[in-house]
Amino acid sequence: QVQLVESGGGLVQAGVSLRLSCVASGGTFSWYAMGWFRQSPGKEREKVAVISMSGSNTYYADSVKGRFTISRDNAKNTVHLRMNSLKPEDTTVYYCAASPPRSSGRYDYWGQGTQVTVSS
Repeated sequence: QVQLVESGGGLVQAGVSLRLSCVASGGTFSWYAMGWFRQSPGKEREKVAVISMSGSNTYYADSVKGRFTISRDNAKNTVHLRMNSLKPEDTTVYYCAASPPRSSGRYDYWGQGTQVTVSS
């Protein structure tokens, strides 16, 4: 069983940067693709960014492409989401999630979320 704990959220002004972190425990971190998602009340969950097990492949939603960067440190069981040029529409709760191997992109493990609020 993998446990995920996010940190790094907060209240910031538009245009600044934040870095979210997610620390994993209870499993072999390098076996899992990792993703960052976000969801606001009443809205569908959005897949923001994904990074492969080795870190060699990444995916970004169009809404964040060029502004956000996902990275991982397998030695520290950590995945980060660097968010630059934040916009008010980036305000929501961000979750990290782990996708087991051979799961066709299914995310079985989720963190508790960290709130990001961007003021205009």
